[in-house]
Amino acid sequence: MFKKILIANRGEIALRIIRACREMGIKSVAIYSEADSRSLHVRHADEQVCVGPADSALSYRNIPNVLSAAEITGADAIHPGYGFLSENAHFAEVCESIGIAFIGPSSKHISLLGDKSKARETMIKHGIPVMPGSEGEIDNLDDARRVANKVGYPVIVKASAGGGGRGMRVITREEDLDRAILAAQVESRAVFGSDGVYLEKFFIDPRHIEIQVLADEHGHVVHLGERDCSVQRRYQKLVEESPSPAVDESLRQEMGKVAVKAVKSVHYRNAGTVEFLLDQSRKFYFMEINTRIQVEHPITEMVTGIDLIKEQIRIAAGLPLTIRQKDVRMIGHSFECRINAECSDTFTPSPGPVPRFYAPGGPGIRVDTAMESPGYVDPSYDSLIAKLISYGRDREEALARAQRGLDEFIIEGVKTTLPILRLILGDPDFQKGRVSTGFLERFMANRRS
Repeated sequence: MFKKILIANRGEIALRIIRACREMGIKSVAIYSEADSRSLHVRHADEQVCVGPADSALSYRNIPNVLSAAEITGADAIHPGYGFLSENAHFAEVCESIGIAFIGPSSKHISLLGDKSKARETMIKHGIPVMPGSEGEIDNLDDARRVANKVGYPVIVKASAGGGGRGMRVITREEDLDRAILAAQVESRAVFGSDGVYLEKFFIDPRHIEIQVLADEHGHVVHLGERDCSVQRRYQKLVEESPSPAVDESLRQEMGKVAVKAVKSVHYRNAGTVEFLLDQSRKFYFMEINTRIQVEHPITEMVTGIDLIKEQIRIAAGLPLTIRQKDVRMIGHSFECRINAECSDTFTPSPGPVPRFYAPGGPGIRVDTAMESPGYVDPSYDSLIAKLISYGRDREEALARAQRGLDEFIIEGVKTTLPILRLILGDPDFQKGRVSTGFLERFMANRRS
């Protein structure tokens, strides 16, 4: 087992990993930027190293500085959390080359699965159901027209190296196809350094369902059920829940088997998330595999009782999984609400000082945060302030507890998504589980009308 882990991240996820390390008897090293010198993750770690100024490109994403911090502290492993370097294949490869364990998949897997079109091609070869569309990247506009006409409009063009909704365009008619593809290529080149794109059928009102998987070096692979991530804005999630109201035990097992087959087909290791679209006829289609821990991982922990961060660490240390598929049980229900420093009406960032911060508690409430009172939301980083996670014996109880938790939250000084989250959880369709990826757009349009 590792003796010391460097956490190459900040905020709530860094604090989450530090807590897991402490419970496992492992020393932790926090890296931090000059802007984060007084942050909670810095104070709670066993050691601390400043890696640069506020700009993440010069600190948290500065590979030489991060590796230097690992070297001078004698860390034998690095946990990247999510964001920053977590899906950087080059970083993982350098870690491998110098003998520092990267707590995540191999650089080969990050590279393969980070290229969405290559991942799609690979899944097709192994019989995984994928969204109808191009088999790989689009070579020219004539090919794109042929694919679009074959699968039928609407279609969506996606950046091969993309994520977070960047480099995507939905096309509803043929005359807009060329312009949309060129626009997606320009955005992808600017954001990801690559203009490779591919085309898929765009389904109206599907659900976004993801399956959590764990895979070790000894050939053991398990799935931990599903999370429903359909409540999202421009591919950014606001509310997640587990299990999904739309997935029964039969469908859960079917999707789980496909997810396990997908990761086994590429000999994947560590934690991963296999993402699917579920259409209105209950058919599901592979979208991608996320090669990191997810922001929404706590709801899976709540319903399964399995600590995903600890399992990641054990896997990276070469140990077998502590569970087998027969041991996995989904008990109860859990919601996660992402509380960001954003305006609830426009979702524009609202950084600044937080003179008063109070997190709720009580039965069935977990809050993952690195905010304190007084605190500060730095404009240099993601606007996530906290994650409110609720748990109940059933969906009704978990929802009631999530609503109570949102009502108890106090965050002063900045605008937050608390108002919109309270309205979403009180919406009759949401309360009945009638949501899709188009839910929030309609919800916001009804508010403005």
